[in-house]
Amino acid sequence: MKEKISIGLLGLGTVGSGVVKLIQNHQERLVHQVGCPVNIKKVLIRDTDKKRDVEIDDTVLTQDANDVIHDADVDVIVEVMGGVEEARTYIIDALKARKHVVTANKDLIALYGSELEEIASRNGCDLLYEASVAGGIPVLGGLADGLGSDHITTVMGIVNGTTNYILTKMDQEGLSYDTALRNAQELGFAEADPTADVEGLDAARKMTILARLAFSMDIDLEDVVVKGISKVTKTDLQYGKMLGYTMKLIGFADRDEDGAEISVQPAFLPESHPLASVQNEFNAVYVYGQAVGETMFYGPGAGSMPTATAVVSDVVKVLKNMRLGVNGRNAILPQFEKKLKQSDEKYAKYYIGLHVKEKVGALAEITQLFAANNVSFEKILQLPLKGEELAEIIIVTHRAAQGDFDVIFQQLNDLDVVTELKSCYRVEGASQS
Repeated sequence: MKEKISIGLLGLGTVGSGVVKLIQNHQERLVHQVGCPVNIKKVLIRDTDKKRDVEIDDTVLTQDANDVIHDADVDVIVEVMGGVEEARTYIIDALKARKHVVTANKDLIALYGSELEEIASRNGCDLLYEASVAGGIPVLGGLADGLGSDHITTVMGIVNGTTNYILTKMDQEGLSYDTALRNAQELGFAEADPTADVEGLDAARKMTILARLAFSMDIDLEDVVVKGISKVTKTDLQYGKMLGYTMKLIGFADRDEDGAEISVQPAFLPESHPLASVQNEFNAVYVYGQAVGETMFYGPGAGSMPTATAVVSDVVKVLKNMRLGVNGRNAILPQFEKKLKQSDEKYAKYYIGLHVKEKVGALAEITQLFAANNVSFEKILQLPLKGEELAEIIIVTHRAAQGDFDVIFQQLNDLDVVTELKSCYRVEGASQS
């Protein structure tokens, strides 16, 4: 048994500083968990003059990654520097040097997770990345360990706090999208360039990781259908509320005998659905397994200390594996060959907003188009548009094949009575009718 365990840290930003604080302040707990002290041996930084909110000896800091990766005393490399290619190079070097790796890098794991898992396994190393999805929420461990014996069929998640904050403020305070986004930026929930968040790219990376783990299938980032929230309006949310729905940016992964589908898009949920009550910057992941039924993981999805908690928990897992002599055995190759659903194998229900001419028979023409393509209506809301000879028609459909909806969306614009297809959102978490 080693007298102490040494950690090499790549990055000392928001999360890296949180990792240092946890290891410094929770030393008694760590000793109790792993049987010996844990210390930070080396830390890679970019700027030696940067002010930091954590106390750390200058002799520990370096600007050369090799000082961290190839230090003979370092047992575990913790990567919290962000980015993809440089981080990938460092992690591969660390694994080949037989260092265990813990990372919070969702972009890297979404793109290269399978490759890195294989390298780790080949070198007898652990590669853990709980913090890459939903910050401090232990959802990956829950899927891999807690629900490891079940057959998971559905994973639905609010996995981006920025978009959830924006939609919450639009829904509850009536803010416009632009105002809610600006508030999120002022509070530090959104970056100066919010594209990755608001266009669904960040959530897509997390859903890639979740689907890969839940379905034991080699899912790639390009397999995820992505639509962001930048076109969502207050009117959409108001009409949805009138019909009993709340809008969230939903990461959705589902599988059955036909295959799997993974998407990220703004969707309406019944107000009774557990995810509908998740507000502001919080995250939640809803999981359905054939044996366990419904479960939900909820908590802070970002931030220095929540994310650092997930990182250090992974470090503890690595150290326990070291004590047991079972490092490098946690990687499980995909059980199933990847099979993605085609349009006629995907089923959904939709909220559809139309501007139509105020004339006799307009609704009948629309109804006929939907019926001809095997889609029926569950709810209809019709409202006049002030100052115009137009009406706004809101339709909530029953479930139907995506291929039939694709045809309808193309043909709606050809109807003389339809002046504009204003909005179109999936409705999730409802009955299967």
